[in-house]
Amino acid sequence: MGTPVALVHCLLTLLFVAVLLHGLALGVRSPRTGFGDRVDRLLAAAMALSMAAMPWIDVRAGPAAVAGGVFTAGAVWFLLPVGRREAGGTTVTTHRLPHAAGMAAMAWMLRVSYGAGEAHAHPGPAVHPAGPGAPGAGVPLGGSAITLSLAFCLLSYALWSLTRPMPPLRSGVSATRRAAAGAPSRHVGEGAMALGTAVMLVLPH
Repeated sequence: MGTPVALVHCLLTLLFVAVLLHGLALGVRSPRTGFGDRVDRLLAAAMALSMAAMPWIDVRAGPAAVAGGVFTAGAVWFLLPVGRREAGGTTVTTHRLPHAAGMAAMAWMLRVSYGAGEAHAHPGPAVHPAGPGAPGAGVPLGGSAITLSLAFCLLSYALWSLTRPMPPLRSGVSATRRAAAGAPSRHVGEGAMALGTAVMLVLPH
């Protein structure tokens, strides 16, 4: 329990719990939202809770497959409203893509970590040390490319989202940048979630 990986898992659990509480607080402050927004928040809360618990529980292949299917459906959900537009007239598709990537990453981790059944229960010797995945992760063939692609996408979004509310270094900035600096909580929460998910992807499970 005192290994560096266990320490990182503890920190990530605290991060995901904080993101979950932040999301619940936002839901309490703005209860009158549309159906789509409620589904978005429910999926985000389910993902934060699952990510917080993932390092500490051992799930059988069957329940992991069901949960993976739910998060796969969540990834599709975030890709569905392609034509939906915000009040400012800008499309929200690019904003929803990182959320879809996060859901896909959760589904992929469930498949890799728990889909192998006994391979997760007895890691180490059963995992080939020179396989395509990280040592101890039990990643199947081709898993490394998928893992790194998802992690890169999430890390890029995390850096963008976390730096969005920072005070601008120049006077001529867009209205959206000024709004982000005035209300940073959403950007910080989403960025922290994406960053934590990216780290979980590359950690041994």
